[in-house]
Amino acid sequence: MDKISTLNKAFIDNFGRERIFYGFNVVDKGDNKEGKTKFDFEFDDAFFDKFKEKGFNILRLGFGWNVVEPKPVKYNEEFLDAIGVILDKCAEKEVFVYLDIHQDCYSSFCYGNGAPAWATLTGKYKPRPAKFVWAELYFRSKAVHQAFDNFWTNRQYKDTCLQDYYAGMWRHIAEKFKDKPALFGFDFMNEPYPGKDGGKIFRKIIYKTARVVLVDREIKRSKLISDAIHKDRRMKVLDHFDAPVFKKITSAGNALVKKFDIERYSPFLNKMAASVRTVTDNGIMFMDNSYWSNIGIPCSNLPIEVNGKREAKQCFQPHGYDLMVDTPAYKYASNSRVGAIFAEHKRTQDRLSVPVIVGEWGGGGEGTEWLPHVEFLLETFEKNKWSYTYWHYSKGVMDSPLAEVLVRPYPKAVTGNIIENKYDKEKSSYTLVYEQVKEVGAPTVIYAHKAVKSVTADGEYTVENINNSEASNILVKTGIGRHTVIIQF
Repeated sequence: MDKISTLNKAFIDNFGRERIFYGFNVVDKGDNKEGKTKFDFEFDDAFFDKFKEKGFNILRLGFGWNVVEPKPVKYNEEFLDAIGVILDKCAEKEVFVYLDIHQDCYSSFCYGNGAPAWATLTGKYKPRPAKFVWAELYFRSKAVHQAFDNFWTNRQYKDTCLQDYYAGMWRHIAEKFKDKPALFGFDFMNEPYPGKDGGKIFRKIIYKTARVVLVDREIKRSKLISDAIHKDRRMKVLDHFDAPVFKKITSAGNALVKKFDIERYSPFLNKMAASVRTVTDNGIMFMDNSYWSNIGIPCSNLPIEVNGKREAKQCFQPHGYDLMVDTPAYKYASNSRVGAIFAEHKRTQDRLSVPVIVGEWGGGGEGTEWLPHVEFLLETFEKNKWSYTYWHYSKGVMDSPLAEVLVRPYPKAVTGNIIENKYDKEKSSYTLVYEQVKEVGAPTVIYAHKAVKSVTADGEYTVENINNSEASNILVKTGIGRHTVIIQF
């Protein structure tokens, strides 16, 4: 396995090549009530053969704090050993892994997943299950809000404080896996939520939505009402909330998200990174955006620092979904809205000057009408030179219509700065343009998803088939200068 580091806004390997990674989330949200000892997914040879044949080379591997630390400072070594076996298998198959401590609505005690019951301090508020969708707990559950607030303020529990337990857990994970060749990095918390202020953000957005609908000149109210009352046009209602209108609405939460990012989340990241760095220099530090930045509220995170100095290996891992994700209405997903979300994430990347892996994106829906939306996002990622992990891996996905969109040519490793990276599906061609500034002791590697008819390159190249399939890796050797590779399928 190559050693992966970062340089400005790019991932680089030990040869100095710019790297791109495409992959999936595989997240086990199971609780530890029955003494969990294995990850709830089988990573067998058949999985990896298909995974690599389709061009994927990275996994976001998620599991809960409750499983790792069921009791304070009592770590579930049997489960962690099972994770170690997965990491070894991934190294054997040349697939990178970044580790995600996953949470949704803080913990299973709050009818979500994540933290152990002992670390779920809800005060006088009793957790209650969601009535309609799981995410409503973020908006209205006082127990969820209190649990998060106690975590962010580092409330004491028994001998120490919540974030100190959490940092100790991450230090233990890092110590255990620091020498695993497949280890890519550490994703400290999935979609951190601002607690009570998160509920305030929701109410502000609802109020702003009503105000925009009633008074904003960009809203054509008669048409909106007509669409709303006609059953066959009801799904057209959300079309009235394009990117400019949507941004006006979500701006209601800007100030509170900024406060959370700067005052709570950034210090938390620094604390976790410092804990990991006490045991290893390996691994990239991942910075998520808060839950509310999933809808395009600007992320104000500061660069991660360890002991007052900027961490050398860090990346931004934004998430982004349209309003209709994971519903039958996903076929109506708006490129305008989601394009604005990822344009905001691009501004965050430029401000931080770090590489990006889009940690969660996509979704699901009935039929295939939503697939052009997925293709739009892939083209956005290509333009930005972003890596990604799709949400999420499910049985049969590799042979589904979705795979026909996700599986496309891309540069896995480039011996210079990528200038253009574009797949033209209609012309069935792929173009890579890059600037090489020094001699590199390894080739540029481009994934080709189907049979190659021709390669045009100003350098020597070889085509290596993957698992005796039509897919291949194209290896191109070039020297200093500007280079163009064109592949025709």
